[in-house]
Amino acid sequence: MSRSLDLGPLRPRGAAAPLLLSPSIVLVVILLAFPLVLLGRYSLNRFVPGKFMVDGLTIENFLRFFSDPFYLDILWRTIGISLFSTALCLVLGVAPAYYIARVTSTRLKSFLLICVILPLLMGNAVRVAGWLVLLGDRGVVNAFLTAIGLTHDPVQLLYTGKAVLIGIISVNLPFMIITLQSVIESIPRPLEEAGLGLGAAPARMFLEVLLPMMMPGVIAGTVLCFILSMNAYATPLLIGGPKFQMMAPAVYEQITRANNWPFGAALAFVLMATTLVLTVLSSWLLGRHDPQRKESAS
Repeated sequence: MSRSLDLGPLRPRGAAAPLLLSPSIVLVVILLAFPLVLLGRYSLNRFVPGKFMVDGLTIENFLRFFSDPFYLDILWRTIGISLFSTALCLVLGVAPAYYIARVTSTRLKSFLLICVILPLLMGNAVRVAGWLVLLGDRGVVNAFLTAIGLTHDPVQLLYTGKAVLIGIISVNLPFMIITLQSVIESIPRPLEEAGLGLGAAPARMFLEVLLPMMMPGVIAGTVLCFILSMNAYATPLLIGGPKFQMMAPAVYEQITRANNWPFGAALAFVLMATTLVLTVLSSWLLGRHDPQRKESAS
């Protein structure tokens, strides 16, 4: 009589697991860690006009940044725009994400998802060009305002904080909708029906039942949108212009046009460190309201 042989789960033994991971580790080191180390080394060099940069170990580039109100204003402006745009993406993304997640028609759901994903297939420069046509002095918006008699002179829409905010939201909103939709779709519908059946108003049901279970998607969506906003380049460069500068275009300006690689590297490091600290802080604050994390911690 033949007997079945239970081999159990197959697991790599000894040094097999590190050996299998070594190609990925080497790739991460080459493509990520090494450039960051090189960038950090450049930020400690000195800039000498005519000599590009001189090797050294100095923090004068960081001291220049933190002592110059101009660059500090750019940093605070970048943080403010990123926080505000992320909050608006979250508020604007909940309703379409919920509708897409709960729609019963498979064809309609697929069509709506395609509509959300389609803008991501275009480059930022193409999208920015569209906003330039809409928001320019002779653009569609000003032509409409003039036609209905609200204004006789063109309204300054480009090269303002509002235009940059609109452009960043248009880039990041699809990421928020997709992230929230995937999480809402995994929440059982009977839980919502039970809350409504027990007499809770729709707003209370959303705040006490649905929102706590959406927290993984809220955290992932806000972190993703915040990182994209902090590092936005094409949108503030083309829509904001020289009147509304942000950190990423400032880094590009120092490295490519001013040829001041040490100071540009210092700007990049400040941007990266600020993004990392604020991302960890926001994830921690939002995670305190995540019931799944509370259960795992207990």
